[in-house]
Amino acid sequence: HELAPNVPFEDIGWLLLNGDLPTPEQSESLRARLAAEHALPDRVLEALRLFPADAAPNDVLRTGVSMLGAFDPDLNDHSHAANLEKSLRLVARVSTLVTSGWRIARGAAPVTPDGRMTHSARFLYCLTGRQPENWQAHAMDVVFALYAEHDFNASTFAARVTASTMADIYAAITSALGTLKGPLHGGANEQAMAMLRQIPDPDAGEVWIKERLARKEKVMGFGHRVYKSGDSRVPVMRALARDLGRRTGHEMWAEVCERLEEVMRREKGLIANVDLYAAPVLQMLGIPWQLNTPVFACSRVAGWCAHVIEQHDHNRLI
Repeated sequence: HELAPNVPFEDIGWLLLNGDLPTPEQSESLRARLAAEHALPDRVLEALRLFPADAAPNDVLRTGVSMLGAFDPDLNDHSHAANLEKSLRLVARVSTLVTSGWRIARGAAPVTPDGRMTHSARFLYCLTGRQPENWQAHAMDVVFALYAEHDFNASTFAARVTASTMADIYAAITSALGTLKGPLHGGANEQAMAMLRQIPDPDAGEVWIKERLARKEKVMGFGHRVYKSGDSRVPVMRALARDLGRRTGHEMWAEVCERLEEVMRREKGLIANVDLYAAPVLQMLGIPWQLNTPVFACSRVAGWCAHVIEQHDHNRLI
């Protein structure tokens, strides 16, 4: 609640990787470093052109990260300093893999961003080819901040298991990406958007959700293995959804989500998780729903890397 609405993603990344918030000078230095590391090796870019156009973006990203490892001269150096350097490259290039892979699959060329852009603004620009508005870049910062780290969830645990064998950080992040793909983890926000597209207004949402509960079907965007009395990220994402709704003329989505929250709490005692509101937020930012889970990874890679560094620094085989 203190950080997500108020600081750029660069500061969140620095905090996760170094343990403290950066000074303004350190924050600017990190922004410049991520911009400098943005470009992919030429052969990785060539590989993105070999995927079938209908390949799932999650699969393209997972394979791209694995391939990046082969081009990193520090691949098998597991020292703290080397892992920190590789982490910065990964944070910078995971976003590039997502945006370039998406554009190539649609017959468009990747774009080269202005080196002065923030990480969040650069992501939006490289995806759409258009300079984002300040409010759009800020919204992307909030989304990235809320997804950047989340304890021992499935993908983070997978990364740490891999790292505990003293495999390299790229192998660990590849493991995390494979785990993230599933609809019970990172894929949940894609499923939440599929649900919302079927609901035209709040009243219809109540009918829709009661019908599915009667059939004992799973409703995405609700419940959590950690949060039992409320997902602490939801109030921030809900406020962002309301703000973007006013800016874009899609206020109905937040209203539908709020009604769904009421019904699920009343009927099943289940609380919303962050994916419920993240789905329309990403849609209102012009991000295709197929990229919902890769966007999650663009942020969470900072948290995964922090865990891998910690595992290698104090390793014990899991």
